[in-house]
Amino acid sequence: MWQGRWSCCRGGARRLTDRFRVLVLCPHADGAAPVETMDGVEVIRYRYAPAALETLVNNGGIVTNLRNKPWKLFLVPGFVLMQAWYALRLCRQRGIDLVHAHWLIPQGLIATLLGKPFLVTSHGADLYALRSRPFRALKRFVLRKARATTVVSSAMRDAVGELDVDVAQVAVVPMGVEMTRLFVPGDATQRSRGELLFVGRLVEKKGLRYLLLALPSVLRERPDVTLTIAGFGPDKDPLEAQVRELGLQDAVRFLGAVAQKDLPDLYRRAALFVAPFVRAKSGDQEGLPVALMEAVACGCPAIAGDVAGLRDIFGAQADTCLVTPQDIDQLAEAILRQLRQPEEAAQRSLAMRTALRAHLSWEHVSARYMELLQGAHEKSNN
Repeated sequence: MWQGRWSCCRGGARRLTDRFRVLVLCPHADGAAPVETMDGVEVIRYRYAPAALETLVNNGGIVTNLRNKPWKLFLVPGFVLMQAWYALRLCRQRGIDLVHAHWLIPQGLIATLLGKPFLVTSHGADLYALRSRPFRALKRFVLRKARATTVVSSAMRDAVGELDVDVAQVAVVPMGVEMTRLFVPGDATQRSRGELLFVGRLVEKKGLRYLLLALPSVLRERPDVTLTIAGFGPDKDPLEAQVRELGLQDAVRFLGAVAQKDLPDLYRRAALFVAPFVRAKSGDQEGLPVALMEAVACGCPAIAGDVAGLRDIFGAQADTCLVTPQDIDQLAEAILRQLRQPEEAAQRSLAMRTALRAHLSWEHVSARYMELLQGAHEKSNN
């Protein structure tokens, strides 16, 4: 059962079709077909409310939606019950052998009810947020019932250990990046000398407000700098208002949602990818951000907020490229340092891409998932 940005899991799902018959169950979205086959993967989208109200997972995700619009709590029972009903029906009708549940709650919890062996993957929000005692107990229950558990960063594995779960049974397997055809470096002459790029949902944990606060300091030294923002989310209006308040209208451009096929051109053009991640008030924070990995795969120099998990991406470059975004002066100086030394920034980016390909390409990641799923299936037959 997959929930969330389909492109994030699509690469892995289609690579599993060589060994498994793969069926994906996910929430219905406006304009999407109820049933379709994509790259050999059957996708079934379940309805959980009247079409106009099917917004619980859109525009920022469940945790963000519930915090910003508490009335959406009324959508949760239908969301969970319909997902469980579809999952039970599919298990009975299709002869499902194995379930891969993405997110501990509610998908992992539903998986415990299906009578099938299951693997569960946590992506971050489900682990870092939902910290009350009842939710911690539910997460612990799911993790102990799963045949296998994966998280997308080593820091998340440590967080699982805080739930009194044996981390020896937890594998660090990130979402991968397509690094052979789509997210590849371009001609170096394409790269701008002054364009900053942000790609992601416009929500608190992305930290975009801090980048906007740092931009005036950057512009004082480099008046040619611009910021391109690709993404949408519930914080769009306040962020646009912040741009106006800071007088940054000429330097900042909001693109809205950008199709995945168009992202590589943005990554190849930008002088610097800036991902000022922070920990949200709810406790939510990034697990292993896909957009950052895509940027690095395209050879784009990058800096990011120093939240748990990102050292898995930056490796030896972490001390140079990770910052505390709330320290506006530090963030501005980190941006300027990268812009002052484009050749050194390009070399760091190349080193990061080489390390990324060794561990986070879809070829590597899908092979690891294949191994885990095969192992879980074999255990169920013993």
